Amino acid sequence: MDTLITAARVLARPSDPIDGGAVLVRDGVLAAVGHRGDVAAAAVDPVVRDFPDATVLPGLFNVHVHLSFDATREMLPAFLASDDASLARAAEDHLGQLLRSGVTTVRDLGGRTVLKPTGGPRVLASGPPLTVPDGHCHFFGGAVSSDAEIRTLVDANAAAGADVIKVMAGGGQITEGGAEMWESQFSQRQLEIVVAQAARHGLPVAAHAHGADAIAASAEAGVSTIEHCTFMSGPGRTDLRPAVARWMAAAGISACSTSSRNWRLMAERMGEEVARRVYGRLPWLEEHGVRLLSGTDAGLPGSTFDDRIRRREKPSHS
Repeated sequence: MDTLITAARVLARPSDPIDGGAVLVRDGVLAAVGHRGDVAAAAVDPVVRDFPDATVLPGLFNVHVHLSFDATREMLPAFLASDDASLARAAEDHLGQLLRSGVTTVRDLGGRTVLKPTGGPRVLASGPPLTVPDGHCHFFGGAVSSDAEIRTLVDANAAAGADVIKVMAGGGQITEGGAEMWESQFSQRQLEIVVAQAARHGLPVAAHAHGADAIAASAEAGVSTIEHCTFMSGPGRTDLRPAVARWMAAAGISACSTSSRNWRLMAERMGEEVARRVYGRLPWLEEHGVRLLSGTDAGLPGSTFDDRIRRREKPSHS
């Protein structure tokens, strides 16, 4: 069956909008995109859906989210107070909001389980990220302390249906007592074990890395994507390494921006000089040939968590 979608504008590519455009979907598969007359001529007895005041564009990708988190300042306490069933229900709510905003594919890069809700955007999930004991995001349950434990957790996530393996190559800011954002948590040798074990299951590896050393080690180890990739070397300091960027480009390793909607506030807190260096890394990486991915590193608003926070209800399992 053919469905003909017409609109004031079709955005097939950001640089090439089509005024008076159309999209032809045949048996659930995109068959044609172009000017309305040309596309309509190729349709066979189509169902027509017209959006005269709208712009039609491809589904958006958000390649770094945390479906288990809400969007409040109390996201971590809410997560820790919730059981797996509550987190799954919240994830479904969050996915519905993503779909309504135009997002059709997400990577869920860190949760207590491999979340695969249905009925919303396509979900590529990692499950519990590998971290060190008491390390960044250890509360997801992915702490490992030996080569054997690394391999075991990779195997367990793969068996649970993971689409990608996530490793916390460096520290982060939401975990008290763990490594600083610019500090490494795993050696290059350990990261190579992660990559090799993931490859046994045909899975890519996404490495959380703010620190310049962690980024370099992740790139040398052969991960597929580096999340954040801020090249931090200390408080308010960055160390952009052209050789690492060139290696990433040559190896096809992508960098995910992980810029949330609060980026302006974060930039103000950093100060103009530091913000210019941190956010300036993105065009710098692109100039070196590194492919950039768009992700928000965010939880999402949803009634499951937000209503409970407002009412200060206790979770059902406590």
